[in-house]
Amino acid sequence: MSLTARHLVVHLGRQEVLRGVDFDASPGQVTAIVGPNGSGKTTLMRALTGEVPYQGRVEIMGRDIAKAKAWQLAARRAVLPQATVLAFPFTVIEVVRMGLMMGAYGGDPALPARALAWVGLGGCEGRFFQELSGGEQQRVHLARVLVQVWQPVDDHGPCWLLLDEPVSSLDIAHQLEVMSLIADYAARGGGVVAVMHDLNLTALTAHRIAIMKDGRVRAAGSPVDVMTDEILSEVYGCRLRVGITPQGPAPFILPHNAALH
Repeated sequence: MSLTARHLVVHLGRQEVLRGVDFDASPGQVTAIVGPNGSGKTTLMRALTGEVPYQGRVEIMGRDIAKAKAWQLAARRAVLPQATVLAFPFTVIEVVRMGLMMGAYGGDPALPARALAWVGLGGCEGRFFQELSGGEQQRVHLARVLVQVWQPVDDHGPCWLLLDEPVSSLDIAHQLEVMSLIADYAARGGGVVAVMHDLNLTALTAHRIAIMKDGRVRAAGSPVDVMTDEILSEVYGCRLRVGITPQGPAPFILPHNAALH
């Protein structure tokens, strides 16, 4: 019932971006993909969703995605890309309904409003999408993918959220809110794979982390196992210390004890 990739190789133009990547994610867990810029995180996500040609094999629940029909994949997993451009003046509720049309819950017209309330945008249904801030737009798209796979587990097994930088445009309160939603989805049996930049939020939420460097997975495992001084310093190319309070007068803010009001 897992999401797996074996020996993934991706070329973009003449450049080899993924170099024989193996990847595993299990339902009931949040699996994060981290690494420096250019390490191949987004390309791995796009290969997992079938958006770029690849060599190797990607399976979801034992099904080779290269052999699955689009509607079969849409019923099992929803994808939030790093950026989405809308050229027409859709309202917020219309954007969310796009996810409803693609998934298995088209018979529940109340679902988009429920999803918007869940991401903190209740009452914004009639606003034009282009009028929203970048962070609000990001949460609208999260609501869109949520309605596509609303139930984390259905009669056919677990569903999946595949999210590329889901909190990149959000303030700290909304980051915590979205990460809480992601954790809840996994806790109810769904699978979540998320490309992340913030290592503290990643350590706070993820059950498993794949750390990438130069198109390969440098380390994979629990946060405690892979977020070490040695691994992070090597991957990011600078000296990093895990769990050490910095010296000097600069403020040091940890999210671990933060909670929404």
